[in-house]
Amino acid sequence: MAAMVTRRAATVAGRWLNEAVSFLVFCLLDIVDSLLCLVYKVADYVFEAEWKPCYCLSAKEPITATRGKILLSHNGVSEILTLSPLQELSGRSKIELEDISETLYTRPSLLSDLSVTELNKRFVKVSRSSSECSHHHHHAKTLTKNKRRKTITKSSLTVDFTVVEMLREKIRPQNLSHDLSRWSDCDCGFCTSWASTSDKDHSLFVKTQIPKGVAAKEDVLFIHGFISSSAFWTETVFPSLSASSSANRLFAVDLLGFGKSPKPADSLYTLREHVEMIENSVLHKHNVKSFHIVAHSLGCILALDLAARHGGLIKSLTLLAPPYYPVPVGEKKPRQYVMKKVAPRKVWPPIALGASMAAWYEHISRTICLLICKHHRLWQFLAKLLTRNNRTVDFLIEGFMCHTHNAAWHTLHNIICGTGSKLDTYLDVVRDKLKCNVTIFHGENDELIPIECSYNVKQRIPRARVKVIEKKDHITMVVGRQDEFARELQEIWKTSSF
Repeated sequence: MAAMVTRRAATVAGRWLNEAVSFLVFCLLDIVDSLLCLVYKVADYVFEAEWKPCYCLSAKEPITATRGKILLSHNGVSEILTLSPLQELSGRSKIELEDISETLYTRPSLLSDLSVTELNKRFVKVSRSSSECSHHHHHAKTLTKNKRRKTITKSSLTVDFTVVEMLREKIRPQNLSHDLSRWSDCDCGFCTSWASTSDKDHSLFVKTQIPKGVAAKEDVLFIHGFISSSAFWTETVFPSLSASSSANRLFAVDLLGFGKSPKPADSLYTLREHVEMIENSVLHKHNVKSFHIVAHSLGCILALDLAARHGGLIKSLTLLAPPYYPVPVGEKKPRQYVMKKVAPRKVWPPIALGASMAAWYEHISRTICLLICKHHRLWQFLAKLLTRNNRTVDFLIEGFMCHTHNAAWHTLHNIICGTGSKLDTYLDVVRDKLKCNVTIFHGENDELIPIECSYNVKQRIPRARVKVIEKKDHITMVVGRQDEFARELQEIWKTSSF
């Protein structure tokens, strides 16, 4: 009894210590990130001869949006900013405001987050009021006497001024052709290989494995997770499936901004961009009619979006550690809620510290990319020396470090945080409109994404089967047990009905 009381007291003390140290550390990081903002402003001007906007500047006056245009009011000057269809300028998808997560530009400091008043001031508020719409409509009719009466519906949108700067910066025609990396990104041949290819459409890098000597029976799409690459599959599961004489055609993609795939500086890396790039680079390019999906971590979100789009073509859905955090009913800021779940601003466990620095601090995370990603060749060389050229360590480092800060930052916010309550819709589509088998794997020791996330998916899709891999984490539930996992996949594909 005494031992139990002692353990409980130690647990409570440890929790309070973690809270106290976390508070001090993240208050300090708030200050450091603000200072780094100024440092990068100067550095960008020195190396690139122009000031680069960021998402951490103070909010200015609100804007009003209607029919794809933004009326910007700043220091008494109004300006119309048109969100032009990107396909007219670069052949890429149209960017819509709903694709952009407010967590990009609304990340209150730890101190201000404690103040409800300050929190309300800094958060984006989107209001759609019929009375306000009618007011704008009436005002428009008063100013335009010679025009016919028209029914015009407008919506009020309050947004951080900085995001308008960012959007304007990214949709300018002269920027859409910028293939070169920023000064703080790696410019090695591996990271910029996409810019030197003859592929004008800049498709994703796709590693394909086709069975030898026999016709492919089925197609399988593999989607990796956040800050990873197709090597997560091609160096593990692909050889195991090849050794077992699999008769399936396998596709593993490097997601937009990662690995050998394009890393455009003008992209906002929205869910729509990621999914459409997969569709164009795999489904359309390789004439895929029906297919299985195997997805890990962030890739599960893309897989669910694909399933919702191509429900009739999906044969099976295999999700590994899906980052699904159900948003409580009535939650006004679902994306903020998800971000706080993903990045709780805690120093322990270390994985929480890393996730928090990546999600909450734009310039600290850029500094991490500068130190790690830009110099990944050095880190890979040192790792080879220390591990005696261990290929597993090498491809894990390659996937972890070969991306740009722009890609990682926007993907994290616009997909992991930005989906918010959207995942509920995708899961409902899979539950109600798809008949494919849904299998979920999760490592017992996964500290990045809790097991509860997988059981949350099962609660939404009752027919889903959850398998917890004992004594394995976010990575080792595949790496190190690839032969067993390959057999499990083949069993899933064999038993899946179409």
